[in-house]
Amino acid sequence: MRKNIKNLKKKLKNYNPKIKEECGVFGISNSTDASTLVALGLHALQHRGQEGCGIVSFDGKKYHSEKRFGLVGDNFNKEGVLKNLPGNYAIGHNRYSTTGGTTIRNVQPFFADTNAGGIGVAHNGNLTNAINLRTKLVEDGAIFHTTSDTETIVQLIAKSKRNKTIDKVVDALFQIQGGYALVMLTQNTLIGVRDPFGIRPLVIGKLKNSYVFASETCALDIIGAKFIRDVENGEIVYIENDELKSIKPFPIKKTRPCVFEYIYFARPDSILNGKCAYEYRKNFGNELAKETNVEGDLIVPVPDSGNAAAIGYSQHVGKNFELGIIRNHYVGRTFIEPVQKIRSLGVKLKLNANKSSIKNKKIILVDDSLVRGTTSHKIVNMLYDAGAKEVHVRIASPEIKFPDFYGVDTPTKKELLAANKSNDEICKYINAKSLKFLSVDGMYRAMGFDKRNNTYPQLTDHYFTGEYPVKPIDNLGDDKVTQLSLLSTASNN
Repeated sequence: MRKNIKNLKKKLKNYNPKIKEECGVFGISNSTDASTLVALGLHALQHRGQEGCGIVSFDGKKYHSEKRFGLVGDNFNKEGVLKNLPGNYAIGHNRYSTTGGTTIRNVQPFFADTNAGGIGVAHNGNLTNAINLRTKLVEDGAIFHTTSDTETIVQLIAKSKRNKTIDKVVDALFQIQGGYALVMLTQNTLIGVRDPFGIRPLVIGKLKNSYVFASETCALDIIGAKFIRDVENGEIVYIENDELKSIKPFPIKKTRPCVFEYIYFARPDSILNGKCAYEYRKNFGNELAKETNVEGDLIVPVPDSGNAAAIGYSQHVGKNFELGIIRNHYVGRTFIEPVQKIRSLGVKLKLNANKSSIKNKKIILVDDSLVRGTTSHKIVNMLYDAGAKEVHVRIASPEIKFPDFYGVDTPTKKELLAANKSNDEICKYINAKSLKFLSVDGMYRAMGFDKRNNTYPQLTDHYFTGEYPVKPIDNLGDDKVTQLSLLSTASNN
């Protein structure tokens, strides 16, 4: 048994995920079109996970489950698939690989029968004590069918001695740590949970008599649901008999939402703290322009994640914004991965310089973040090869110096460029004429927070500061635990 746990830890330690987005969750109650609406919601959340997708529904008597690799539109637009998901209650999940890599067993939502009835679970985030809990559960005789930390939650719920399902959920939640947003389905009850610090996002919407849980408000928009509010940090919200109920069993903590939702994760049209993510990103670019002084002819974004910040930068300095780099949106992972000759083409598969716009120009290249720097190096050289006179790189977030443990897959600290090199060294490495990152204070100012008037709440910003809300119990070596994804390989490495 201990050998199995040791092997699992070894696999997790050696797991080398790519830089990707997070997961997306969605659930709806009391709707005759439940599974169809969940599929639409997942489609709106496709940016948060493209490796696999799944839906679990309940028809009043039985649970039904469909899981697929790939995109929602490629799998759940077929009438037959949705017909296999009857019922007025359903939950869904978009996934990127977590512990153990890619197998259909790891695609969520997960489902289990307990002595209080069946329960389905969809999870966005990462548990910082999953391996510790899993070891104890296996030693107590639990049998795991997947390598996902989400199954640990299911096992804890099933193992609970409490009678009511909601009490079993509370019992399980008191044993887990980390950043998480959960959407769960029991017999005619929909449950939404957010971790005590509110690190991972979850919102509540309403469509006629149906309540909806979703990772972002853009998923409410696609089905015509009205945004009600965020699930609060440490709150368990459940829909029972068409009535919204709420309990807060955890000790009160100061909310610490993930700052990267503002910088990158959330879709630009999603609402965060009363404002579209797009507006925050323009403000980051505007603030970045205030903090730097460089002469340039054109402001060019790294598409698509740098677009909004580049617009904000351009508006502040009064220089033209140009699409100096064109992105090919139709390059799939299955096309890129199998053939080494194709893989070696690297960034050129997704990005290409717009030569007529940038030739003989001094370019200010704006991106949302810089992680390893390898792709930035390739993009800068691409612009020079296309005739750019100078390339000045401006990053609309602070330097990423610390790894994440809450469902975001940053590289290890030794792989994070800013953790190991000075600004001048990074600038030389990516071959830029100059390099500037947005300061931490500038980031908060762009979000409307200012130390001078005491409106400076700390978000989960450990990527830049090293200040972690929850210290991880699991340690797989090299400052790393198993996690999900952060930034797109096309624009943020």
